[in-house]
Amino acid sequence: MTDQELQRLIERISIESFQVPFRHTASFNSRLRSTGGRYMLETHNIEINPHIATDYPPEILVGVIKHELCHYHLHLNHRGYQHRDHDFKVLLQKVGGSRYSPSSLRPDPQIVYECRQCHKRYYRQRHFNVQKYRCSRCGGHLKLISK
Repeated sequence: MTDQELQRLIERISIESFQVPFRHTASFNSRLRSTGGRYMLETHNIEINPHIATDYPPEILVGVIKHELCHYHLHLNHRGYQHRDHDFKVLLQKVGGSRYSPSSLRPDPQIVYECRQCHKRYYRQRHFNVQKYRCSRCGGHLKLISK
């Protein structure tokens, strides 16, 4: 999907879901790491993480776009556009936007440690010294389960 296709998609979703046109610029931003998209307060532009468009089903992308359009339309109408505001929560629920974005670039934890006594599991992305650390629940020794 190109930036022009994204622009047309956002314009179409804005008309269909909000009955108000989107009059600014939409583009992909590959520097977005931990978020699906962002609304720029100064320029009123919307940037979308390209991994949301390529790695997830289309309905996830539409949900992220609706989320950013909620910020856009509420901010332009001088209403509560932040995540904590009631206006934002109500509009997001009304249009069916996603509240949270999937973590697009975070790898799944591959290393699993388990307490020898209470069997609590710890999921990590890096190894740690099991001689140095103990279980946070019972203080027992830890063992490596899988890499």
